[in-house]
Amino acid sequence: MKNRLVFPILCVLLLSLLGGWPRGFQAPTANSPSAASGWGGGRNVTVLLWHWPFNRPVSLRGDVCWDLYGIPRCRLVDQRSLFPSADVVVFHNRELVQRRQKLPLELPRPQGQRWAWMSLEAPDHNGNLRQYANVFNMTITYRRDADVTVPYGEVQPRQAERHQVQDPLNKSVLVCWVVSNYREHQKRSEVYRELKAAVPVQIYGRWTKKPLTSRALLPTISRCHFYLSFENSLSKDYITEKLWRNAYQGGAVPVVLGPPPDDYKTVAPPHSFIHVDEFASVKDLAEYLRQLAGDERRYSEYLAWRREWRVKLFADWRERLCQICSRFDSLPQQKVYADLEAWVNAVTSSLPN
Repeated sequence: MKNRLVFPILCVLLLSLLGGWPRGFQAPTANSPSAASGWGGGRNVTVLLWHWPFNRPVSLRGDVCWDLYGIPRCRLVDQRSLFPSADVVVFHNRELVQRRQKLPLELPRPQGQRWAWMSLEAPDHNGNLRQYANVFNMTITYRRDADVTVPYGEVQPRQAERHQVQDPLNKSVLVCWVVSNYREHQKRSEVYRELKAAVPVQIYGRWTKKPLTSRALLPTISRCHFYLSFENSLSKDYITEKLWRNAYQGGAVPVVLGPPPDDYKTVAPPHSFIHVDEFASVKDLAEYLRQLAGDERRYSEYLAWRREWRVKLFADWRERLCQICSRFDSLPQQKVYADLEAWVNAVTSSLPN
């Protein structure tokens, strides 16, 4: 028995002499969530959601990830009592910054467990993140360079129905926009004011006391040639339902304002949108829209993508959480965000105000 103990002890001493375990990393033990078979290793990955986003829980009964999304070996739970056995613990940022929830820093953190920071907000709305230095191991956001990317939407190839799609050309409005939170200082407000001085813009939403029901939203937009998919923040990869649902599913050609054109070109079908930044002035943009609406052939080219592609929206938090398991084994084992705020804001400094 003594001989059996000598070799492990020598190994530990050797690691200590060589500098020990990598800084910030705790070696898995027999009781660690990830000790059984490496990081994932074909076993179930347990993802604990510490608090539901916006306090709106949904059912986690059954094998949710497999039954709903075809993702195997992924266990979603929201019982905090399972904290010691969770591989990943997810914290939604909104509740943290509003102090409705707090991190369980008082609990002994199991070795190998990863904490994930999740937010779909633009950087301007994430609050003070300095307090989270050296806390999180993963990021879950719309950003393409996040550890787990959860976009607002995406396009997927159509299958058998691809040749049955008709272009929505029954248009009676040139430009429309649905807006509820209008702020004078925002870039989108500035562009809107210049645009409406050149062409008519029909406004809906709480701002003008013309709210649309969810049922009326897309039929209303379908009567517009162009829809203003203007984001309230100009941030890397921040492309929301204003493009995916309102414009694309509504059947209008989106005029976009948000991240740079290349960000849109990476995720959107070619020749399916018009970016404000690609015009020398808003007046030039207005003239282009007027001419395009008067040329049915050229206008239809902006809708041709609909025959080959369809839009999928991501609105279920369970689907976003299941993506963690799809990425789990490929993520770095020892990653720590030493400065989460710097990472979140790194790509926004060069953008216009």
